[in-house]
Amino acid sequence: MEQISLAAPGAELSVWALFWQAGPVVKAVMIGLLLASVWTWAIIVDKLVAFQGMKRTLNRFEDKFWSGQSLEELYRALSEHTTTGMGSIFVAAMREWKKSFEKGARSPMALQTRIDKAMDLALTREVERLEGRLTFLATVGSAAPFVGLFGTVIGIMTSFQAIAGSKSTNLAVVAPGIAEALLATAIGLLAAIPAVIAYNKLSSDAGKLAARMEGFADEFSAILSRQIDEKLPA
Repeated sequence: MEQISLAAPGAELSVWALFWQAGPVVKAVMIGLLLASVWTWAIIVDKLVAFQGMKRTLNRFEDKFWSGQSLEELYRALSEHTTTGMGSIFVAAMREWKKSFEKGARSPMALQTRIDKAMDLALTREVERLEGRLTFLATVGSAAPFVGLFGTVIGIMTSFQAIAGSKSTNLAVVAPGIAEALLATAIGLLAAIPAVIAYNKLSSDAGKLAARMEGFADEFSAILSRQIDEKLPA
């Protein structure tokens, strides 16, 4: 077990001083939690920006799709660039549509199944992109308090060993050691609380965006189904 000496009475109790006075295990816990907190905030900012961008992308695509422009023209315009969101679902469906007719599709049911499968795969990729790294936020939100508590327990155990060795229970002597141990729990909560709040919000936003894309996929599937019936009568 690591050994630390008790702080002298009147020792500084600032956060920075408590960190440097802590033992190596507690310091390692604090540093790990701080790094997790920094990465958590980086993910939060990145996701907020990405979700706002996705909303704008979905709005622009819906405006184009329902503007009366032909599906062929829209497909040619989108297939020339990397697409995301509804655009990816649309391009995947149209690509399967064109390939099937180029090869002489004969079965309306088989063609509809292939198109739906292509849209499902594109939708799955988009949802995975939306939900990427959200698991890290959930992990930090659930684990950080316990990691901080682990550092606190180690710090308090070490402080009690030092108290027993010095045979002094003066509050001015004991307080700094207890304070630096509790700092680990405080940092754990500092990392966990934003992670939990952000995970709940971002998961909800991702679900709404996914629902919009899924709704478009269902609607576009119905449109293509009507066109398949016209081109390939059963």
